[in-house]
Amino acid sequence: MSDFKLYQKQAIFVLAIFFAVFFGGIGAVTYPSWYQNLPFSDSLPDFLKPKPQVETIISNGQEVIRTVEESAVIDVVEKASPAVVSILAETVEFDFQKGPVTSQQGIGTGFIIDSDGIVLTNNHVVSDKSIDYTVLTTEGKKYTVKKIARDPGNDFAILEIDANDLPTIKFGDSDTLKVGQKVVAIGNALGRFGNTVTVGVISGKGRGITASSAFGVSATTLEDVIQTDAALNPGNSGGPLLDLSGNVVGINFAISQNAENIGFVIPINKVKNIIEEYKKTGKIVKPFIGIQYEIVTKDVASVENLPEGAFVRQVLPNTPGDSAGIRAGDVIVKVNDDTINEGSTLASVLTKYKVGDTIELEVNRDGKTLKIKVKLGEAPQN
Repeated sequence: MSDFKLYQKQAIFVLAIFFAVFFGGIGAVTYPSWYQNLPFSDSLPDFLKPKPQVETIISNGQEVIRTVEESAVIDVVEKASPAVVSILAETVEFDFQKGPVTSQQGIGTGFIIDSDGIVLTNNHVVSDKSIDYTVLTTEGKKYTVKKIARDPGNDFAILEIDANDLPTIKFGDSDTLKVGQKVVAIGNALGRFGNTVTVGVISGKGRGITASSAFGVSATTLEDVIQTDAALNPGNSGGPLLDLSGNVVGINFAISQNAENIGFVIPINKVKNIIEEYKKTGKIVKPFIGIQYEIVTKDVASVENLPEGAFVRQVLPNTPGDSAGIRAGDVIVKVNDDTINEGSTLASVLTKYKVGDTIELEVNRDGKTLKIKVKLGEAPQN
């Protein structure tokens, strides 16, 4: 066989594969719209029938057509809303005719995670220790907050109220979230419109931002947060971000002042261990090395001739890091098998561990690689 004929056969074979894939793809995409016209469509096995794009339900005796996505969002809202609460702050103002007048104002959102009265919200919602706070449920019941445990580093707080048999929201898995995944936010928008629902997608993961107060004073830098385009407004802070299974995957906490549809969310996996410890001990317990650091990004690493990781700026005296021999100038490259970088920061990796756990750090010191074991201590209480 000549080389030319062999080439022809190969070309025909490649073209046949191309057209099969191309038209097969078009057929797969358009299949849901034309399969009903097949004379044998009713006899097709279930695995060959496309999933319905719309569904018909009966509401008040009338047929209502909804898309599958609409129904999923509605189901999430009906499932989660009873456990979403408004956080009220009690303030005292002076009226020249009536004298001191006490009033309550909505300042944020929370959600119930334990039927006996444990509520999660943001730390910045309840950061003023001179104010008395109240939880308002969707049923209109008010409960005085009897205890608050605050975690400024992760901008979340745990509230306790005297109640039982409350509706709750279950935790999802924020580590499995994908960019583009549909999510639902519920919150007390503007402090007045309770249980406002907005829908969006996961716009990004592993973000780092500096949260500021209303007066523009920097509060804290938060690492490894979720970005979403679901509309978040003042008052949404502390509310849940939910997947389409109705499970909470994050705590809404910030919006960008200089852009639209850019909101930030604390991944729920960052606080799961802390909440578990709180239920055992009644206080927020976090693992602690005792260092101050900043992340060496890929760009900085190439310029400064450093490895990516956590650059140690300071080692606090009498801390686990000090006892283990960590020094200022070290670059922590790994924690056990987890590589430290811009998308996997030291703070986010440490959330996997508990106080008392021993971890092994891979450290770059003056170009040499060291292995340092550290027994995690308990972070000081705020």
